[in-house]
Amino acid sequence: MKTQKINTEILYPHVSVDCVLLSIVDDKLCVLLAELTRENDVKGFKLPGSLIYETEDLDQAASRILKESTGLTRIPLKQFKSFGDPARTTNKDDVHWLENASKLKVGRIVTVAYLALCKVRKRQNTNEKYNTAHWMPVDELPRLLFDHEHIIKAAVQEIRRWVDREPKIVFDYLPAKFTATELRRTYELIYNKKFDVRNFHKKMNSFGYIVATDEMEEGVPHRSARFYSFDKVKYKKIYAKLSNN
Repeated sequence: MKTQKINTEILYPHVSVDCVLLSIVDDKLCVLLAELTRENDVKGFKLPGSLIYETEDLDQAASRILKESTGLTRIPLKQFKSFGDPARTTNKDDVHWLENASKLKVGRIVTVAYLALCKVRKRQNTNEKYNTAHWMPVDELPRLLFDHEHIIKAAVQEIRRWVDREPKIVFDYLPAKFTATELRRTYELIYNKKFDVRNFHKKMNSFGYIVATDEMEEGVPHRSARFYSFDKVKYKKIYAKLSNN
């Protein structure tokens, strides 16, 4: 008679939330990183995040973490992916820092990542865990805790998919009035590739929801460019038709 083998592996996961905030700073696509201090004043960087409390849901945790670690509020964070590779916590130094910070014995951690493309806001952070928050280029990252570099790379790919599906995201980021160059450069930085100026201008005019204004740039050392605006009403009508087809 055969007996069934009992699985004796320990079920000991923790759940955390990490926030990926992307923005264009100094003409580079950047991510907001929290600076932390380890033992012996050794500094490190990580995404704003923490283990979740027992009484809060994931969205509440994301909002709390964002405010506590950066001082930012009202950022339209969206959940985009979970990361649960057991190898996330194989670095002993990373685990040691987290255990000291959380006062918990930490085993495996599954993290739920949230993402937003946002405008830069400079506000002093007050969380005692972190000294400051820094915008850093996504292609010039320092060594990060756990698998946060992998999470950031996944977030960059995801934001491109979001823009493909819903271009409105770009216009939420831009000022109310923008030039064709500003719009093109925003797309170039998000997609990390150059766009032909003439072709981009033709495509921009074909959208139907980008409206030319009567205003021009002033006080610039080059030929003044026209300002454009994003028409939300036309955008909704166009995308309503596309979704019904």
